[in-house]
Amino acid sequence: MSTGRPETAPRLIADIGGTNARFALLEGQEHRDEIVLKCADYPDVVAAAEHYLQQVGATAKGKRPQEAAVAIAGPITGDLIRMTNHVWQFSAARVRQQLGLSRMIFLNDFTALAMAVRHLPQHELEAIGGGRPVANAPIALIGPGTGLGVSGLIPAGPHFIPLQGEGGHATLSVMNEREMAVLRQLHQRFSHVSAERVISGPGLVNLYEAISVIERKVPDTLTPKEITRRANESSCARCMEAVSMFCALFGTMAGNLVLTLGAVGGLYIGGGVVPHLGRLFKASPFRDRFEDKGRYAEYLSAVPVYLIRTELPAFVGLARSFIDPGPRLEAE
Repeated sequence: MSTGRPETAPRLIADIGGTNARFALLEGQEHRDEIVLKCADYPDVVAAAEHYLQQVGATAKGKRPQEAAVAIAGPITGDLIRMTNHVWQFSAARVRQQLGLSRMIFLNDFTALAMAVRHLPQHELEAIGGGRPVANAPIALIGPGTGLGVSGLIPAGPHFIPLQGEGGHATLSVMNEREMAVLRQLHQRFSHVSAERVISGPGLVNLYEAISVIERKVPDTLTPKEITRRANESSCARCMEAVSMFCALFGTMAGNLVLTLGAVGGLYIGGGVVPHLGRLFKASPFRDRFEDKGRYAEYLSAVPVYLIRTELPAFVGLARSFIDPGPRLEAE
């Protein structure tokens, strides 16, 4: 049965986060012409997509995509889509019409990443600690970026079904007096202190500022990158503590996710923050806190953790979204 898509026309795929919109064209399961655009430079998703298509010469008849799959950093619950950490909001059906597409798929960004993990090359996965995956078992996925993405894969017969959720907004769990002091400080700023408030790029800044207030010092105006740099240089004790606490809280959250899903198939770390921590993450309390679950410490110690090193891994999942089952919205 014909899909109405010209044989020569590629599909459009896009991974749209709170900071960057990543676009590519898809031929079969292979993507090309990848371009990263800043979301803040465009009034809406249609303007960003049209700019991308012009940049890669895909606006002429026969070359313009007729199908697209878009991953969004936010919940996909109906036609009206609102991004969690960016101002864009839009009607899925209206965007499909404006772009002149016959088919348009929307899915959560970490659902797309979950669809990718079983298809990533092993050499692009960095093991964090020990453990071996159990075959045909649930898999967990978590990743701090502009926000905190959470997903998983659940085996269902011959398939793995990706989850669509908003686990990054679960209430933050703390483990010691110092973290409780930071939590009390954050409670003065936020009515609900979610995991994302600290386990994300902006969360790293929140931790640094809270620690500064506790230490009765005026915090500098720093970006996550600057905090990481100072921590790497050992030039700022508060930055070093912020990064260490970030990793510890991340380990606790990741361990909670594995226990919740029974994810003995492994935990995969995505997002843009952790790869930039480098040696700080390897030397951090992450793995110790991941396993620090009392009677279930042995259970967690057997679960492998992999840091995804693949460039633009969500594109792999977006390519799979045209053929694999999973939660998504088909714009009408």
